[in-house]
Amino acid sequence: MSARTRTFILGVPLFLLTACEWFTDFKRQPSIWTWEQVKDSTTPSRGNPQMSVPTTGTAVAGYQVSYGAFPATIDSMAGLSNPRPPTDSSLMNGRKYFQINCAVCHGDRAMGDGPATKYGMPGINLATDVTKARTDGYIFGMIRNGRGLMPTYDRIEEMDRWDVVIYLRALQGVNGKTVEVGPLAAPGVTGDKVPGPTRLGPTEPAPFFKPRSDSSKANSDSSRTRIDSTSGGVIR
Repeated sequence: MSARTRTFILGVPLFLLTACEWFTDFKRQPSIWTWEQVKDSTTPSRGNPQMSVPTTGTAVAGYQVSYGAFPATIDSMAGLSNPRPPTDSSLMNGRKYFQINCAVCHGDRAMGDGPATKYGMPGINLATDVTKARTDGYIFGMIRNGRGLMPTYDRIEEMDRWDVVIYLRALQGVNGKTVEVGPLAAPGVTGDKVPGPTRLGPTEPAPFFKPRSDSSKANSDSSRTRIDSTSGGVIR
């Protein structure tokens, strides 16, 4: 076998190994992000994800205000106005979420004497003049982001968070409301005494946009066409 032939035989496998992808997995495959434009088209690659996007919006979107637990970030939310009036239903709802999330540290009356203080947690009194002087938006931001010893309670949904602020204001005696304090029910009781399903999801489908439609006539024709399941024929 000539030297030239040996070089060719040895070089072909080397070329194949370097030029081809022999080991593939699902992490390396062609993919398109949601709403990503296809090449130079302005049409998204897919239709709207039905029943998966909130239609109500939020008081502060993540891209507007950071979720960082920083004083300046929370100060930036101090100007937010509470959209919830101090009604009986909002006060009752605020009490429920306060008891579940806040009373363990702050106490039933927000005096900083919750059961967690028996195990080393400093008592944070929310009924002081300093906290009373805080705006609703600031307290909302503290619940949303957390800061210092205060963890984030963003798991409390938007309107429920505002209800917690209203209930706290009643405990502080600054909104003229008298409220009950303490647990809503004995341990283990469920129903309306615990958080229900999420309300951030939509109550109606997002407007559907069919991507990559060839023409308006084609869309019109397809919308007027249905399949007769009994005869297997197409009925217009």
